[in-house]
Amino acid sequence: MSFSADDFARALAQHDYTFEVGQTVVGKAVNYDSDGAYVDIGGKATAFLPKQEAALRGGLPLEAILPLNEEQKFLIIRGQDANGQVTLSIRGLELQQLWTRLIDLQGESQTLQVVVTGTNKGGVTVDVEGLRGFIPRSHLLERSNLEALIGTQLTASILEADPERDKLVLSNRMAEQSSRMSELEIGQLVQGTVADLKPFGAFVQLGGITGLLHIKEVSQNFVPNLAAILRIGDSIQAIIINLDLGQGRVSLSTKVLENRPGEIVDNLAGVMAEAEDRAHRYAEKLRQQ
Repeated sequence: MSFSADDFARALAQHDYTFEVGQTVVGKAVNYDSDGAYVDIGGKATAFLPKQEAALRGGLPLEAILPLNEEQKFLIIRGQDANGQVTLSIRGLELQQLWTRLIDLQGESQTLQVVVTGTNKGGVTVDVEGLRGFIPRSHLLERSNLEALIGTQLTASILEADPERDKLVLSNRMAEQSSRMSELEIGQLVQGTVADLKPFGAFVQLGGITGLLHIKEVSQNFVPNLAAILRIGDSIQAIIINLDLGQGRVSLSTKVLENRPGEIVDNLAGVMAEAEDRAHRYAEKLRQQ
């Protein structure tokens, strides 16, 4: 029994091809034109991939991104027209995959590298692998000259990743704090700068993070007036006695460096000069406990 061309056409016409927006399909590019590429996805008509939908990041020619007759996944972004042609996107598929990865990174508290692309009153805009993100000024380590950040690469952690609202908010400060915290350990001697004095203790800057030297940890003797010992801007060495990675808190102590109660009060410079040797003795004491 013969099967003519007309029979084939009628059979093809009876076949129900259903392609919907948001569907992922597999196809092969069969031809290029100045505006994009025609792709065979097994439908009644070849689908069309506009040039601007070829990749999330531009720069490469369409022929390099989509070689002829090589299978590739596509996202349908526009349904069939009167001729049965659908519109495809590789960019949209890459965008979906990127959002999924960013959400995973946020859940795992992982950091990533971003490039600053612009500034506004609230902070800086950044490029995140082709996606636009935002870092608020309060979440930048460098806040005084935002223009100088344009073109630079920053380490950032994700505060909010919402593909439905196309909203990506990041933090440079938290990422640097997380990185710095991972380098610290209990019993370690650190050097910092007194950033602020409060009735309950001193805040010490430790290269991107802030530690608290509580007034009870300054000396083995009671300290009635911390300002009589320390001033804002002073360089100081202290031992880490507690780390809270979740809250980003570092607790410090100088009293563990004392050879006698009250030594910090009447001989701070002497204690600081011998801080490294005294820290070794303290570390040995911890190991023996």
